[in-house]
Amino acid sequence: MKIGLLSDTHGWLDPKIFDHFEKCDEVWHAGDIGNPELLPTFDRFNYFKAVHGNIDDRTIRKKYPDFQEFQCEQVHVWLTHIAGAPPLYTPHIQAKLRQAQPDILVCGHTHILRVIHDKKHPPLLYLNPGAAGRHGVHHMRTLLRFEINDKKIHNIEVIELGARAALVDNH
Repeated sequence: MKIGLLSDTHGWLDPKIFDHFEKCDEVWHAGDIGNPELLPTFDRFNYFKAVHGNIDDRTIRKKYPDFQEFQCEQVHVWLTHIAGAPPLYTPHIQAKLRQAQPDILVCGHTHILRVIHDKKHPPLLYLNPGAAGRHGVHHMRTLLRFEINDKKIHNIEVIELGARAALVDNH
């Protein structure tokens, strides 16, 4: 199973994302979609899962929850927008970790690309794809792509879409 992961589009979806995720079986969005007009665009992906973020309006919040828990190829996944980062998770995530533990915790919000094995909660893999949009504090727009096979995460790729500043200056 090939997964494309993005976050923090903030109302703009770079057309290059479709090329990078063309062969993905699923695409996950970790929140801050930013504009409900993007929602029909996500139908172009084979299979799409998302959560809403703190900037998302009522329309997006109605369509996507703030937290999703699911299995993908027997890997337990949590998908949310705001989670903190290892070892400093938000109180909500800390409470959930006391009850259960995912294999993968995916979030966005910080605009900081991170792939971390949480040493306090092995084998938890923390994934934040950074930000794919053109608004925020990030310098480089990024995505992640990876595979899940035989209960394992393989071939994690960082995809750089280009500098955020170059787009902002031209618009």
